[in-house]
Amino acid sequence: MVIGGGAEAYRKTQSFLDSGATIWLISKEFSKEALQLGETKKVALLKTEIKDAKTFIENLNPKPDVLLAATDNSKLNLELVKAAKTYGSTVYAVDNPAISDFILPAVARVGDVKIAVSTGGKSPAMAHLLRERIEKLVTPLDLLEIQLQEKIRPQLKNRIADPKVRSKTLYDILNSVEVKAALMEGQISEAEELALQLIQKDEVKQ
Repeated sequence: MVIGGGAEAYRKTQSFLDSGATIWLISKEFSKEALQLGETKKVALLKTEIKDAKTFIENLNPKPDVLLAATDNSKLNLELVKAAKTYGSTVYAVDNPAISDFILPAVARVGDVKIAVSTGGKSPAMAHLLRERIEKLVTPLDLLEIQLQEKIRPQLKNRIADPKVRSKTLYDILNSVEVKAALMEGQISEAEELALQLIQKDEVKQ
């Protein structure tokens, strides 16, 4: 259960989407991104205003296994976490690592790239700042390189048996000026052909 409907609640919810858990997102208002999670049935949305944290938790049946307090109200987050703990829930407050049962890293997501950033609970604000910096470092070319590697790896495994040679070939493709130029120009097929030529070159050397 995630309490909150803003950007921070959305980011924390993302960390649990692949867990197989039933996820409830609860808030009096939801961001556009949070609403999309509900529309795609990835989470269940409950639009309500929590005026008394203790009463809210007492009325939940069943009680949540994990509760994340991610509102912009520090006092409410604290009260939610304290109330949920009395019922055995594992808890996390976005603005209070000291009362949280676990650390939830800030995760930078750009395309297929996911990078977790943690300060060990010492500075959630700094973790978020570093996440934003990392997201800016990942370029469109990096994402195209990932797509290319995904396409050529099956052929690489079939044609080059030696793991060391395969690794060298992969890095040759990553460092190829010609391949990069083709990707930057949107010539994906040409980039794939250039990569296959490098594979063939190393295949002959085996």
